[in-house]
Amino acid sequence: MTSSSTSARPGGTVLVTGGAGFIGCAISDALVSEFDRVVVVDNLHPQIHATGERPEQLNPAAELVVADVTEAKTWDTVLQDVTPDVVIHLAAETGTGQSLEESTRHAHVNVVGTSQLLDGLNRHGKLPRRIVLSSSRAVYGEGAWKNADGRVFYPGQRTSETLDKAQWDFPGASPVAMKASETFPAPVSVYGATKLAQEHVLQAWAKSYGVETVILRLQNVYGPGQSLINPYTGIMSLFCRMAMGGKSIPLYEDGEVRRDFILIDDVASAIVAGAVSPTVQGEPMDIGSGEFQTIGTAAKLIAEHYNAPESHVTGQYRQGDVRHAWADITEAEKVLGWTPQYNLAQGIDRLATWIDAQPDVKPA
Repeated sequence: MTSSSTSARPGGTVLVTGGAGFIGCAISDALVSEFDRVVVVDNLHPQIHATGERPEQLNPAAELVVADVTEAKTWDTVLQDVTPDVVIHLAAETGTGQSLEESTRHAHVNVVGTSQLLDGLNRHGKLPRRIVLSSSRAVYGEGAWKNADGRVFYPGQRTSETLDKAQWDFPGASPVAMKASETFPAPVSVYGATKLAQEHVLQAWAKSYGVETVILRLQNVYGPGQSLINPYTGIMSLFCRMAMGGKSIPLYEDGEVRRDFILIDDVASAIVAGAVSPTVQGEPMDIGSGEFQTIGTAAKLIAEHYNAPESHVTGQYRQGDVRHAWADITEAEKVLGWTPQYNLAQGIDRLATWIDAQPDVKPA
């Protein structure tokens, strides 16, 4: 069980955008327990929902409205019948690489989708008490680094020239954990830029109308329920599908890229805590395991589970990927009373066991 400290059952109505996706399904059971009514708005995009049908993982008591968050008519229809006490805004396009090629789509869904939701709430006089936003560590870009003399600096995006030379790190410097109250946002991907814009739009609007905000910057989320068909959903399920097919997992750069992998159970606990905690602060908080692991370490654990060949370093890179990322989670622990409960080995075991039980899973 993931640990979180919540108030007495708040009741009322919670509205969840993008609530039929990976995270939305994971929080649906808890939301049904905490609230009197759970309403989900999701367009069931085929990149995630191949059949276009309601996912089995979504709690049956949650009401599903199949609609597009970017259209004003969606909110005119939904808000005729729904008066939300809390809104959990998950709807977003998430692919870092894809965002570079489909900038308009990402900006439209992530930014315009947010503003359409807010306009609808205002237009119908349905201001909620609180809005919880699922944001991303991508807003930090490469984040902060520290020189040998202890001076913190922001290196910005790595160039193709340095990456072509296999210069993966910033010479003479070490990375610093990402902390919202200390690390300046400097996105290096279109996706990260749209998520930061999403935060700013929400904060400006909410402060004007006296609505509480909980902004959670998520690190690399993985686990049971993750899409097995979406190529932009994250590396963990892809690595599992490669290993189950007996392949050696290819590692970008030198295999020493650091990430903060956090199991979906722990993320769900944090989001629900953000929705029901009696008091919150309006500034962003970081959600992760609180420690980093290398991509190579994750690949090794997955290969061992499937008795697959050892992973191999390719020296390839993807423009827009950051070198290292992990969270300082002390603020979330203090404000939400939340603590992650699963380490990487436990999480990979849960993910791989779930994948193994899925029918018609094709090795990558």
